[in-house]
Amino acid sequence: MRLALFDLDNTLLGGDSDHAWGDYLCERGFLDAVTYKARNDEFYQDYLAGKLDQAAYLNFCLEVLGRTEMDVLDQWHRDYMRDCVEPLMLPKAAQLLAKHKAAGDKLVIITATNRFVTAPIAERLGVETLIATECEMQDGRYTGRSTDVPCFREGKVTRLTRWLEETGHNLEGSYFYSDSMNDLPLLDLVANPIAVDPDPNLRALAQQRGWPVISLRD
Repeated sequence: MRLALFDLDNTLLGGDSDHAWGDYLCERGFLDAVTYKARNDEFYQDYLAGKLDQAAYLNFCLEVLGRTEMDVLDQWHRDYMRDCVEPLMLPKAAQLLAKHKAAGDKLVIITATNRFVTAPIAERLGVETLIATECEMQDGRYTGRSTDVPCFREGKVTRLTRWLEETGHNLEGSYFYSDSMNDLPLLDLVANPIAVDPDPNLRALAQQRGWPVISLRD
C-alpha cells in the first residue's frame, strides 16, 4: 500500500496547533497571559527560523500537562478543538486526504507537535495513523516530560523508519506534504515531496528542485 504522509501544522491546518494551544491556555487564564505567551511566541519564531531548541521547548510546553488533572485537560482540549482548531480546518485539505484515501493510499500524519494536542485533530481529520512527539505518562497521568525521539527534523525520519519496520510498509511511490524547511530530511527521503503553502526557504528549494508547490488555502 502506497503511503501518503502529511505534516499537520500550516499544512493540513491553516495555522499551528501547538502555538494555538498555548494561546488558548493564556486567553482562558490557565497560564500567565504575559510571560507564557511571550515565551511561546519566541519559541514559535525560533521554529519558523529553523533554530528551535526542541528540548527546551518541550520542557516549556509540556509542563502544564504534568500539573493538571486528566479530566481537566480533556475538557480544555474539547473547548480548544471547538474554539481554536475548527477555524483552522481547510476544505482543500479534507479534499486532498479524501483523494489519497480513494486511491487506496495509507494516510499518515507525522508531526512535531505532541500527541496530546494532535491525536484528537488527527481523528477529526479522519486519519487513523499518527506519528507525533510523545508525552510521558505515569500512573495514568502526564509527567510533564516528553519520551522517545522527538518527531522533529531528523527525528521524523527516525520515528518513521521505526514505524516502517514495525508495520512492513515502505516508501515506494510515497508522498509527503509539508510547509516547512524543518521537514527537509523527510522530504528528501520520499518519492514525491510536495511543498504546501511553504515557508520562503522551502518554496525556493522546491522551485530549484522542481518539486510541486501547492496551496490548500486558495
